[in-house]
Amino acid sequence: MQFEGQKPSQYTLSSVLRMCSANALLTRGEQIHSYAIKTDLDSNGFVNTGLVDLYAKCKRILEAEYLFDMASDRKNHVLWTTMLSGYSQNGYELRALECFRDMLAGGVESNQFTFPSVLTACAAVSARGFGAQVHGIIVRTGFGANVFVESALVDMYAKCGDLNNARRALETMEVDDVVSWNSMIVGCVRNGFKEEALFLFGKMHRKDMEIDDYTYPSVLNSFASMKDMKNAKSAHSLIIKTGSEGYQLVSNALVDMYAKWGELGSAFQVFNSMLNRDVISWTSLVTGYAHNGSHEEALKLFCKMRVAGIEPDQIVTASILSACAELTVLKFGQQIHANFIKSGFPSSLSVDNSLVTMYAKCGCIEDANRVFNSIRIRNVITWTALIVGYAQNGKGTHSLQFYDEMIASGIKPDFITFIGLLFACSHAGLVEHGRKYFESMDKVYGIKPGPDHYACMIDLLGRSGKMQEAKELVNQMVVEPDATVWKALLSACRVHGDLELAERAATTLFELEPQNAVPYVMLSNTYSAAGKWEDAARIRRLMKSKGVSKEPGRSWIEMNSKVHTFMSEDRSHPNTNEIYSKVDEIMILIKEAGYVPDMNFALHDVDEEGKELGLAYHSEKLAVAFGLLFLPQGAPVRIFKNLRVCGDCHSAMKFISRVFHRHIILRDSNCFHHVREGMCSCGDYW
Repeated sequence: MQFEGQKPSQYTLSSVLRMCSANALLTRGEQIHSYAIKTDLDSNGFVNTGLVDLYAKCKRILEAEYLFDMASDRKNHVLWTTMLSGYSQNGYELRALECFRDMLAGGVESNQFTFPSVLTACAAVSARGFGAQVHGIIVRTGFGANVFVESALVDMYAKCGDLNNARRALETMEVDDVVSWNSMIVGCVRNGFKEEALFLFGKMHRKDMEIDDYTYPSVLNSFASMKDMKNAKSAHSLIIKTGSEGYQLVSNALVDMYAKWGELGSAFQVFNSMLNRDVISWTSLVTGYAHNGSHEEALKLFCKMRVAGIEPDQIVTASILSACAELTVLKFGQQIHANFIKSGFPSSLSVDNSLVTMYAKCGCIEDANRVFNSIRIRNVITWTALIVGYAQNGKGTHSLQFYDEMIASGIKPDFITFIGLLFACSHAGLVEHGRKYFESMDKVYGIKPGPDHYACMIDLLGRSGKMQEAKELVNQMVVEPDATVWKALLSACRVHGDLELAERAATTLFELEPQNAVPYVMLSNTYSAAGKWEDAARIRRLMKSKGVSKEPGRSWIEMNSKVHTFMSEDRSHPNTNEIYSKVDEIMILIKEAGYVPDMNFALHDVDEEGKELGLAYHSEKLAVAFGLLFLPQGAPVRIFKNLRVCGDCHSAMKFISRVFHRHIILRDSNCFHHVREGMCSCGDYW
């Protein structure tokens, strides 16, 4: 047009600016703006409105605001609405409300384009009162029958949690608008009315409304929360029939729903059929595996996600850190931490809490404390993670100190906090503190003790030799004692040699968990420790006759991203000869330092020499020998064990740490043992 010498008018420029706005072509729009200034058309109302719309749609709200203010007395309802919409669409909701107020004060009338924008702003900041006033204006000005205005009203009331008025607005609509129904369903889901959301979905289906890809995610969310598998699968069939499975929002919701149910196979099947997967798709699947105990698989999926070029967000980072904590893979967790820092994502409390837990569960309590100190706003989960972490790392008195600080900061403890506290008391022998915290649960905080709290108290009393009080507590329980409680009692009997009570606890456990080998092993070991070899053999025969298999004791150590696993008297490792030679050397040196093998932990009826050899080649000792051989000089030796460490190995570790000047970190099924220079963090009380 310009090449042919035709001069564009204000109508031409406004049309071209509208195209630039629709396609977010900021640079082209700025060129048109320059042309308008040169030709003195920038002061024209049509052009000015087009420019305000362009800058607002391209997220340049300051430029839009400047041009709007420059219009001064040339502002009509179109320009006001354009500016108001710009504020609303760019996250300046309060400014949008102020703009609407100023528009009314200036005597400018609103229309069907103004009201949806201001109602959207009300919904975003939950300004229900302001929205209700706008509703009144809508009724007075006669725009209440407009489908866009009606839909915005339903959305505003639903997002503000006023479902009654949202329902009324929906019912008065003359046209069944799918957007309005979607808003109502989302509102029901967000406010916990899952059944009503499903009822509305059924009603939409009966009305033969065209259900879109925004309807299904909310409905599937309801099914996930209610665990309504039958109807959910019917909805999945409907999704396939209507071809909606191709929509990413719908497929993501399906993956999330199945993952939350623990139906990981179905979740993976939907995920695998997706042509395009975004961070939400991967996050739903990885989080599902992590939350359902498939921690190793979650880590593998996370690695595939990174290879696929997907940057992890805060949600998947928190989940994968939790998986690292459960697997105690410190190096992997440290890499996740480093990547999160590099990503530039803002601080996330869920990630911070997961970091505290991960470092604590990997035995790095100092690092957990450093993360904790860097968190500005802490919640009960943050404090509880640290309290539990210190308890698991053999520093129960520190747990109690942090609990006092938490209470002083105004944070109230929850169900899990007290489990951590009582665990700390149990492993530090703090009987009076334990009693105080246990009593305060119901009396001060209204938290009814559960089986886990009773198990901790029974463990605390049993360890302290207060067996009679432990028995009385079992009889006084206000909830039915579960396997955890009886195991705690049986463990106490093992420590104090109470055979009669051990038999009672074990017999109860045989009934509660007939295929669990733990009570058989604990009772057999109790008999062995008391020298009752025939009774110990009888329990092992009973266990075998019932087809109950014992989990073999294993110890493992990680080096150069490879895990080396050992079992008692294990000779399968490629470096067996070197390892056994090192064990023999260790035993000679620590005996010279004062170590005496504790035959009470030789649980086989053999001669003294055989018992001593059996103790020398326990899996923990093989693992520490491997660590001393192949880890760099001075590096800490981190050993993990699936069962509880025996008293003899615990004693040996203290001598090894002193003789070889090494920090040994041994995590058994109960807690961490930080052994330095002949001293253990547990204070020999574990």
